[in-house]
Amino acid sequence: MKVCGLFLSFCFSVGVMAGKYSREVNEQTVSNDSKNVVEFRIAKLNQVWEKANRMQLAPRRLSELHSDLKIHEKDELQWKKLKAEGLDEDGEREAKLRRNFNIILAKYGMDGKKDNRALDSNNLKDHDAKLGETFEDPRLDKLWNKAKTSGKFSEEELQSLRREFEHHKEKIHEYNIMMDTVSRTEEIHKNVISPLDGEEKESNLHEKHKDLKQKMRTLNQGFERLRKITHEGFDSDNEFKEPKVIELWEMARRSNLSEDELDSLKEELKHFETKVEKHHHYQEQLEYSHQKLQHIEAMGDKDHIVRHKEKYNTLAEKAREIGYKMKKHLQDITNKISRNGLQHNEL
Repeated sequence: MKVCGLFLSFCFSVGVMAGKYSREVNEQTVSNDSKNVVEFRIAKLNQVWEKANRMQLAPRRLSELHSDLKIHEKDELQWKKLKAEGLDEDGEREAKLRRNFNIILAKYGMDGKKDNRALDSNNLKDHDAKLGETFEDPRLDKLWNKAKTSGKFSEEELQSLRREFEHHKEKIHEYNIMMDTVSRTEEIHKNVISPLDGEEKESNLHEKHKDLKQKMRTLNQGFERLRKITHEGFDSDNEFKEPKVIELWEMARRSNLSEDELDSLKEELKHFETKVEKHHHYQEQLEYSHQKLQHIEAMGDKDHIVRHKEKYNTLAEKAREIGYKMKKHLQDITNKISRNGLQHNEL
């Protein structure tokens, strides 16, 4: 009887430990050792986040990464639910998730490849260096220099145009990452032995090539838009100012959406643009706060450091929250346009 009691006690202890472990890995909790909040419910995302903090990414980049990881977390948890229900039998969603995760790693220089982009450095020279940087693409650099010296644009218009160029630069980077991913997949595909595996990977490869083709089409359209603005100036009748929003609106107009659907989407895009502008504002404030914190740390006033760190952390949390909401809204709008129109005549 005593042995039985001891056995039950042992089982209960193991059960508690297992339950505790599951909660700590899959929920946001506070670690007793580090006093740090576990940011994500998926272990690998926490590992990426911890690595990013060790790498000391610039505040803006760190905030962007957090939003991307939150979006990925949402998508992966949804996929796990679908898988548990017996869906995604062909593994298409899983493959897309894996591809998106690899893109995130590459985007922030965490895929094991050397990445010396200035945007990832975390020092006081970031802001000054950014003003004079090139766009890492000869065509963009040439077009930007032409725009700057044309005399067609006011300072405010040049700032707006620069955001468009930056947005296009990001798109080029995303395309290069995707192309690299496809190349690696093709290399793996060559070594497939099983015919069944080969058929499945052939299908995945076809999807990736289709995505690449669409990305290239979007890039070409984006560059043509920049070229047109550089030559003719901004269109006074343009509905939107933010590059992301302009791109979405042009995608929608090329789709099969009805006039009523376009009108509805236009209103939604106006709300979305407000979120984008708010996000920009908080990102700029975060950068400024970080520079101020570094200055205070250099002065060595401990009380002042503690107070400003609290302010900085609060601001960083707010920037991440707004960034997630903005990217989630972007994802929703993109999916809406794709479902209702682009799948027929763009993809």
